[in-house]
Amino acid sequence: MRNVILSAFPRNMRLPDPSTPNLKIDLLAEISVAPRIMSDVEGALKAKQMKTQVDEYLKRPEGSSFLTDLKQKLVLPPNEANVAGTRYNVPLINSLVVYVGIQAVQQLQHNKANASASAQQMNQSPQVDVFQIETATEVYRNLIVNMDTEGRYLLLNAIANQLRYPNNHTHYFSFIILYLFAEATQDIVQEQITRVLLERLIVNRPHPWGLLITFIELIKNPRYSFWARSFTRCAPEIERLFESVARSCGGKAAEEGVLADGGH
Repeated sequence: MRNVILSAFPRNMRLPDPSTPNLKIDLLAEISVAPRIMSDVEGALKAKQMKTQVDEYLKRPEGSSFLTDLKQKLVLPPNEANVAGTRYNVPLINSLVVYVGIQAVQQLQHNKANASASAQQMNQSPQVDVFQIETATEVYRNLIVNMDTEGRYLLLNAIANQLRYPNNHTHYFSFIILYLFAEATQDIVQEQITRVLLERLIVNRPHPWGLLITFIELIKNPRYSFWARSFTRCAPEIERLFESVARSCGGKAAEEGVLADGGH
C-alpha cells in the first residue's frame, strides 16, 4: 500500500524510463519543481518546540550545540514508548527529515540562481555541490552515525518516503541517501540503506520512480562499489535476490552491470 501511495504522480506528467541508459536526471524539467505537500510538515516540530532550534542551527551552525543532543530529543519517554511500541517519536523524525530537506532545497535553489547569474557574467557553467548545503546534510549524517539500529531504520524510511515522482524533493533525498551510503564508515549503515530500498522493491509493482532511480544509481555507479560489499554475497540466496531485483528494476542495463561485477 505504501508503494501505491508513493508511486502517485501528476496526471499531466510522463515519467521517464528509469532504466534509460545515461539518463540525465539533472536535465529533466520537472526535477526543479517542488511537489505539493498538503500535510503539516512543521506540526510535530512545533509541538516539541524544536522548529526554532532547527531554524537557528541551519542559519548559524557555528558553535551550535543543536546536533549534540538531537538524537535524545527524538526519543520518547518510557511510558510513551511502551504505548507506541518504539523508543522513537516517529512523527517527529518524519517532520524533521522533510522540514530540513525543504530548507536545503530552497537554499540550493537560491545558491543555484546566484551561481547562474554569476556564471552568465563570466560565461561559465554554475557549480553546485554538497558543501553549499552542508549544514542540512550534517543533520542526516549526524543522526545516521549516532542513532542505534532502530533509529537509523526509522530515519532511512523517512528519507525513502520522499523518493517519488520527478521533483526537486525526490532529487535531493536521492542525493542524500546515496551520499550517506558513500560516506558511511560502518558496514551496518550501508546494509541498512540497502535493506530499506530493497524492502520496497521486492514487493509487487508499482515502485516509486525515485526509488528505482536511486537503486539503479547505487548498483551501477562504481563510486558506491555496491557489488563489492560483503552483505551482497553473504549467502547464495541473498546474492540471487540482489541480482533478481537489479534485473527487474533496471532492465538489461542493470543486468549487464550485475554480470560485469561478477554476478551469476
